[in-house]
Amino acid sequence: MTVQAILAPVFAQVLLTFALLFWTGRTRLAAVRGGAVKGRELALGQRDWPAPAQQAANTFANQFEIPVLFYVLVGFAMATRKADLLFVILARVFVATRFVHAGIYLTSNHIPYRFRAYAAGTLVLLAMWIVFAVQIFLAPTGV
Repeated sequence: MTVQAILAPVFAQVLLTFALLFWTGRTRLAAVRGGAVKGRELALGQRDWPAPAQQAANTFANQFEIPVLFYVLVGFAMATRKADLLFVILARVFVATRFVHAGIYLTSNHIPYRFRAYAAGTLVLLAMWIVFAVQIFLAPTGV
């Protein structure tokens, strides 16, 4: 696979993370400007944000949980030249589930739907790790 095909899902995940960062900043700034919170109340990192700002912050923070294993795996797969078509397809599906999860988190925040999106992404990522491990141990290269 080409480097572009392998890294496209990574760039999409990074784009989602930055978009959520800016979304969080916008909702927090609106909460401060609207008087829902005071700067002093937040000076030590207290979580006294209104629900929309906290939802955005939680969604952003979530991008530093399970996606970290995705980033590591992509690096390993590229370094060992094990990123094949199946890997790229699974990577795209994983990132798609992250977009769905974030969309649910920011809108309805319906926990059963959000959990399904999270679980689907986690299972896809687990499958990616299993396929990668099988490729490494059953077809090692000199890398």
